[in-house]
Amino acid sequence: MLCATAALLAGSLTAAPAATAGDAAPAAPPVWEKCGTSDHPTLQCASVSVPLDHGRPAGGTITLALSRVPHTARSYQGPLLVNPGGPGGSGRTLAGFVASSLPKEVAARYDVIGFDPRGVGASEPALDCRPGHFAPVRPDPLPDTPAAEKANLARARSFADACGGKYARMLPYLDTVSAARDLDVIRAALGAERISYFGYSYGTYLGAVYARLHPERVRRLVLDSVVDPDEVWYEANLRQDLAFDDRHRAFLAWVAAHDTAYHLGTDPGRVEERWYAMRTALAREPAGGTVGAAELEDTFLPGAYYNGYWPYLAEAFAAYAEDGESGPLVEAYEDFGAVDAEGDNGYSVYTSVQCRDAGWPRDWERWRKDNWAVYAKAPFMTWNNAWYNAPCAFWPTGSRRPVDVANAGLPPALLFQATGDAATPYEGAVTTRRLLRGARLVVEEGGGNHGVTLSGNACLDAHLAAYLTDGTVPRGDGGGADAVCPALPDPEPLTSKAASSSARGSALHGLLGFRR
Repeated sequence: MLCATAALLAGSLTAAPAATAGDAAPAAPPVWEKCGTSDHPTLQCASVSVPLDHGRPAGGTITLALSRVPHTARSYQGPLLVNPGGPGGSGRTLAGFVASSLPKEVAARYDVIGFDPRGVGASEPALDCRPGHFAPVRPDPLPDTPAAEKANLARARSFADACGGKYARMLPYLDTVSAARDLDVIRAALGAERISYFGYSYGTYLGAVYARLHPERVRRLVLDSVVDPDEVWYEANLRQDLAFDDRHRAFLAWVAAHDTAYHLGTDPGRVEERWYAMRTALAREPAGGTVGAAELEDTFLPGAYYNGYWPYLAEAFAAYAEDGESGPLVEAYEDFGAVDAEGDNGYSVYTSVQCRDAGWPRDWERWRKDNWAVYAKAPFMTWNNAWYNAPCAFWPTGSRRPVDVANAGLPPALLFQATGDAATPYEGAVTTRRLLRGARLVVEEGGGNHGVTLSGNACLDAHLAAYLTDGTVPRGDGGGADAVCPALPDPEPLTSKAASSSARGSALHGLLGFRR
């Protein structure tokens, strides 16, 4: 961080705002209209205007898209805002999922509120810096030649330049602090003195920042798969690389354990060799003219987030490695790795927020040194992840300092974390539990998925339901975990498409997305 901070453009560093309550900018109450679906028939939609610059409320507004599943019980407990992560994730559909996945008697007590953060989805304006940025076939992420490094650097710089050219007015106000202040405008527009909040992944950091700004306005706070607030954001990505590699090896070991289904060998080391041999072959000749080395990594990364995808990925791997068939691999890429217009929007907001939130090295030599060092230990996603974040080396705006989320003024928060989560490693939850006085941590022991509540684990969901019902938290001893739940078993190989893991788990992870 010292090198990163020292290398920032002169005068670009802006201190985080003081942790004071303040009053949200006035906002008209949302006008709710029916927008139900077959899955969520009671869903309603609305919008609310927020200042582009909360420091200058009269300087222009932008619009946030909202959704709601209204409460039906007399014992109303106020709004429960839900966020799937990102930055860049759309939360409108998540409201329906959360309301339908909680016990009916719990959901009935809340207005479950989804929202698209500034720049995302149906909020206006929505960002799309460089449409088709991830169109195949991209350069091999591994910069083992000067030409490969130059090609990837050019892509990263062109993306940053495109964002600066199209959204110069918005970029200074795309950050977690601004998004947290938006939450308070939503709260005021809903007419609520306090809100409850339920965030996954990056949404845990957004919730912690909101709680830091407005502790007296938080009723209940649920954080699932917790970002380490001490590693925002450059260091967090390097730690992710190590964890992603561990999780990918867990997948390869699972493939080896099911050799009767996939015939790729019973030795995990041998299966790993065959996976990297597949990568080398695709770097030379992309499958179907579509899946090169970069696209292969994109396809298998979701398996590090959710093991319910393992059977599908293993089938595609085996079809290519054993039988030379490209079709299943191309299909898996289209299902798990391809980026559509929604993904372009999400990535545009992701980079805008991450690059603005904290200092990033501006000297590429720092990136090169750090990522080669990590790659030596964790080759699976290190360079792919580096290029995903590399626009921050060229970002056209300066950066804020990360927010110190330490908080002694909150009611007890409830945290959930799997011990083997790769996207937000376990240490982040332990750190956040320490920083939020009175917080409690429920651990999924031996689990590796990212996003663990409302995904089929009844033990975890019971803790969540009890907390949302009346604030009950497990009684801890002041150490690490305050309650421990066993992980769900890994999936079995497919006998048919219907034999995949739980429908609820698949639905949740479809909403949470990846790289969040």
